[in-house]
Amino acid sequence: MSRVSDIYAARIADGSLRADPVQQAVMPEFERIATALSKPVKRGLFRKAAEPIQGLYLWGGVGRGKSMLMDLFVVSLDDVPARRVHFHAFMQEIHTAMHKARKAGARDALEPAAAEVIKSVRVLAFDEMQITDITDAMIVGRLFEKLFDAGIVIVTTSNRVPDDLYKDGLNRQLFLPFIDLIKARLVVHELASPTDYRQDRLEGTQVYFTPIGPEARADIQSVWEDLAGGAADPLTLVVNKREVLIPAFRNGVARASFYDMCGAALGPADYLALAEATRVLILEDIPRLSRQNFNEAKRFVTLIDALYEARVRLIASAADQPEMLYVEGEGTFEFERTASRLREMQAADWGT
Repeated sequence: MSRVSDIYAARIADGSLRADPVQQAVMPEFERIATALSKPVKRGLFRKAAEPIQGLYLWGGVGRGKSMLMDLFVVSLDDVPARRVHFHAFMQEIHTAMHKARKAGARDALEPAAAEVIKSVRVLAFDEMQITDITDAMIVGRLFEKLFDAGIVIVTTSNRVPDDLYKDGLNRQLFLPFIDLIKARLVVHELASPTDYRQDRLEGTQVYFTPIGPEARADIQSVWEDLAGGAADPLTLVVNKREVLIPAFRNGVARASFYDMCGAALGPADYLALAEATRVLILEDIPRLSRQNFNEAKRFVTLIDALYEARVRLIASAADQPEMLYVEGEGTFEFERTASRLREMQAADWGT
């Protein structure tokens, strides 16, 4: 098992990271967990049960390095069975497993869903814990109790302090015991770095590429590799019992084509869910729009509005400059606002 601090120091030495005392201050928490995990699990009828290992709830602003630090921690674990997964994607997996269990006649559908997770991992590393859906809020407490009781160690990142989880949510009083559980079983640590590294990486970087072609695709790929920082998985958002697939997602960065987002019959609720789940959207191959693809143009306007209001960073490749994307057909006047927003979203400080 490697030390997180050693991996971090090596990344600083090779220039891929720069030293940040606020990030370095959390290293002892990761190493505390790793040391506890390295001890053999004592088994036997008369053995005293081992003290549970306290996990970590790492919270702070966007771009402070939370996901990067958690990734280093997972790498450091070597042979310890660990899984790093976006929290939203994990909860969707749990709902799918519960649906399957109900169809099989399970009295408590959460039991087999949790058991499936428990048998496969010792550590769960969640990226971006946030709870906005009442269906998640109503099961997450019981789910985490089962995971903790089985000895699963949880490390999670979040943009919110635990007390603000599911803030203003429906029937929130039923959710409050989960917040108490989190604070009892995880060390809560704020990563209060003054530096927004994600914004720094984009500073001075072109974020709108035109025309569409090999050069734009290569530039988009370069930005994606820099921001995602590793292999990505699809992300499925469930909105009003429908599934919305984001083809690639990692570290709060989503990547999709124009036709993924605007060619399908998506609406405002879908785009709001996307804006909630992501910090950066890379949107590729925006075509010139006209009355022939009026529906796609309307969806594009709705998408940009959702991203703009949520302050989501947009990186895009397009057939033309914003003002020339929709020049004829119904709604051209309304599209002027969209073009203006696309211009504004290219500013270096957008999303801060």
